[in-house]
Amino acid sequence: MAEFVGGGEARMAASVSHKRVLGASLVGTAVEFYDFYIYATAAALVFGPLFFPAENPGLQLLLSYASFSVAFFARPLGAVAFGHFGDRIGRKSTLVASLLIMGLSTFLIALLPTYAVLGWGAPALLCLLRFGQGFGLGGEWGGAALLAVENAPEGKRARYGMFPQLGAPVGFIASNGLFLLLGLFLSGDDFREWGWRIPFLGSALLVGIGLWVRLKLTETPDFAKALEAAPPPKVPFAELMRGHWREVLGGTLGAVCCFAIFYLATAFALGYGTTTLGMAREQFLGLQLFSILFMAVGIVVSGFAADRFGAGNVLMAGCALTFGVAMLIVPTLGSGNPVLVAFFLSSALFAMGLVYGPLGAWIPGLFPARVRYSGASVAFNVAGILGGGLAPLIAQRLADQSGLAAVGAYLAVCAGLSLVGIFSLRAKA
Repeated sequence: MAEFVGGGEARMAASVSHKRVLGASLVGTAVEFYDFYIYATAAALVFGPLFFPAENPGLQLLLSYASFSVAFFARPLGAVAFGHFGDRIGRKSTLVASLLIMGLSTFLIALLPTYAVLGWGAPALLCLLRFGQGFGLGGEWGGAALLAVENAPEGKRARYGMFPQLGAPVGFIASNGLFLLLGLFLSGDDFREWGWRIPFLGSALLVGIGLWVRLKLTETPDFAKALEAAPPPKVPFAELMRGHWREVLGGTLGAVCCFAIFYLATAFALGYGTTTLGMAREQFLGLQLFSILFMAVGIVVSGFAADRFGAGNVLMAGCALTFGVAMLIVPTLGSGNPVLVAFFLSSALFAMGLVYGPLGAWIPGLFPARVRYSGASVAFNVAGILGGGLAPLIAQRLADQSGLAAVGAYLAVCAGLSLVGIFSLRAKA
């Protein structure tokens, strides 16, 4: 009887521990992505005229998107830095540090003076803090994914790995939902004058919640086993590139599609819809909030499917669906009809969920535990540059010069690159 009770208590403790791990991976990435998305939304809506004055509204938007892309170039640097410590001292401490850096950068954006007050110093400071956001996020995703999959039971790695991915729609809903409420209750002048700062100030509360959850964690079993087997690498990035550069390259290409489709369906589509199409800001934000639910569904579906059919196979199916989404962009988004726009956004974000959900298991699975934090972080964040960092800027330029059909072609090319990367590593799928 004593053995039975002890076994029951052990199982209950393990269940609570796994729930805490999954909650921490979800909450942490939700906070990080909330911080990231409020910048993307503000860049599409107000940062152009506030920080980048120009006579041409299209040029203002392009400059604003250029500041948005700064974070994506910071992310690989953060990936190398946080990967170094994540592979040497552990996942927990590194995740806490990444959350603090990004949270502080986001909070300080709320306090920035505009161009009218500080001149060119204002956009310079904005880009510096945007760099801090990207640097922090560079260590976030890889650590959160490892936290989940390195604690996963056999046969459930993809299902556990989808929890940090679900932080993306949660963060997006919190971000755009708050901007939508502000738009409903504030006048346009009040929103441009001070209302846009509220989401950035609010990030401090969310970061506090994320820190509270993460400080209760312990190290993952895989990291503990790796330390028992051998001392940690002195320079994890050097060991990674010596022995696993093919996996880094293939993993990077494999993640390009998810970034491209997401930022085209969110940042670019929001800017295009509210300027070129002339749709109301609150209406378009509402359509995106509805559509993001399809992304969450896609993540859950792909997470379960990946455990059954293999993460690589599910990723390739999502990339194939993305070609169809690319063909839809002109007759749907280009129509300006709210129903057709919602159909495009929902289709795009569902496809994004299919290619995003399995990444939490697929990319970490490419690397051994001793360099896994570095490998997963570098591959994911370099893909962010290729697929996401320049996506709104490139898409806006293509739309201005050649129309939406060129934007669809750009998305199709990104999906093709991901198919090449995934297929090259099928043996590891």
